Amino acid sequence: MTARGVLVAGTSSDAGKSLITAGLCRVLVRRGLRVAPFKAQNMSNNSMVCADGAEIGRAQVLQAQACRVDPEPAMNPVLLKPGSDRRSFVLVRGRPAGQLGSGEFANGRAHLAAAAWAAYEELAERFDVVVCEGAGSPAEINLRAGDYVNMGLARRFDLPVLLVGDIDRGGVFASLYGTAALLEPEDRALLRGFLINKFRGDPAVLTPGLDRITELTGVPVVGVVPWLSGVWLDGEDTLEVARWRHEDAAATDGAGTDGGVLRVAVVRLPRMSNGTDVDALAAEPGVQVSVTADPAVVAAADLVVLPGTRATISDLAWLHRTGLAGAVHRVAAAGRPVLGLCGGFQMLGRTINDPDGVEVLAGGAGSSADVEVTGLGLLPVDVRFEAAKVQRRSTGTWRGAAVGGYEIHHGRPTVATSDEAFPGGGRVGSVWGTMWHGAFEHDGFRRAWLAEAAAAAGSRWRPDPVAPAFADRREAMIDTVADALEQSVDLAALGDRLGLPVTA
Repeated sequence: MTARGVLVAGTSSDAGKSLITAGLCRVLVRRGLRVAPFKAQNMSNNSMVCADGAEIGRAQVLQAQACRVDPEPAMNPVLLKPGSDRRSFVLVRGRPAGQLGSGEFANGRAHLAAAAWAAYEELAERFDVVVCEGAGSPAEINLRAGDYVNMGLARRFDLPVLLVGDIDRGGVFASLYGTAALLEPEDRALLRGFLINKFRGDPAVLTPGLDRITELTGVPVVGVVPWLSGVWLDGEDTLEVARWRHEDAAATDGAGTDGGVLRVAVVRLPRMSNGTDVDALAAEPGVQVSVTADPAVVAAADLVVLPGTRATISDLAWLHRTGLAGAVHRVAAAGRPVLGLCGGFQMLGRTINDPDGVEVLAGGAGSSADVEVTGLGLLPVDVRFEAAKVQRRSTGTWRGAAVGGYEIHHGRPTVATSDEAFPGGGRVGSVWGTMWHGAFEHDGFRRAWLAEAAAAAGSRWRPDPVAPAFADRREAMIDTVADALEQSVDLAALGDRLGLPVTA
């Protein structure tokens, strides 16, 4: 191996590892280095399809963009997609590779570790630096024996570790100290720096604490990164769904060009997947997106979105139990638009048939008898689940607007009739459905469709033609994080501690 590597770990989930990793990747790229992101194992239902059809975590796709390289399966060699609280679907190098039960999580993953380490070695041969993102916390001592994504990875390849702590949630010094204290001596020796994330206020207030935590642990604090507004795209898991509501109010406050507002209710399904599909809607000025499980909020919305799900059959049953199915029916009956994305599209159909128990095997349906159910009946669509998984990118047009997306599904929908051709699905009246994830990231398509949806809902909202393109917003977000690292982190000290050429 020729590459240098570093592991960005966190004191907890959602501490900011994914974005700090993306920012560090961009900092290194700015210095002329060939950089690759890496996450040995990702547990997330937010994913994307690479050019070769391989499925990897959405965060690693964002990090690949930060590196200005194409995403590839070696960057996230193991992806776990939870189908229930006790069982997950497993993908190795972006392809289905069985399931993993909760009882196997601590000691049943040796083959996954081998696959992950082989992928790291492959990247290390082709890039100057590999920036690795950890998972959860390295202090999960119940999992240390079989760990290959946090300190197990660092020990295997002698990687220096940068530990990120989230000060916004409170207790950052205790979490940094506790994490360091729980590490085995050999693991602790690889801990080279603390990074405090999401700070609001004057960093000078922290100085006594920074000095004391270094005195107690022997690990220096290499920087304090401020709270960054406008940085909310491509959340990795359900902890980050609807992040725009508190991190970038300007994205959805205000109104469209005609002074109108479009109220969008996204149903928060228990096993929601690819919730990032609605990020592009929330980025439009005047489009106010809420992610909710409240039937009253859904019934009052101008537009209702049923997102993707990793457990279509059980989440459909949940819609009925909670009264949300009735709320969706009332919206459609009033002529206001309803949009189904992938699993949400399948729920809108007439029947869902799972003869091989694809979802049952992952705990999604809850019973081996749940192999055929009645859908919401709002679209003339029948769905049949098959063991072989569809993983591909797709392109097309809609009313002259270019559109593309990616497909990740076992369900095969058959559309009996449709009022018009719609990319990846169909439409009847004000009810729309598509199997394409990512379609609404295409600006012309998104704005044209939202304008029609607003008109159907009786909203005065119209798109702002000078609003930033969605791709530009994503690129600006990466640069915002990289700029913050440049300004708030001692790059010389960080480079020395991590053995990386990151001096200004």
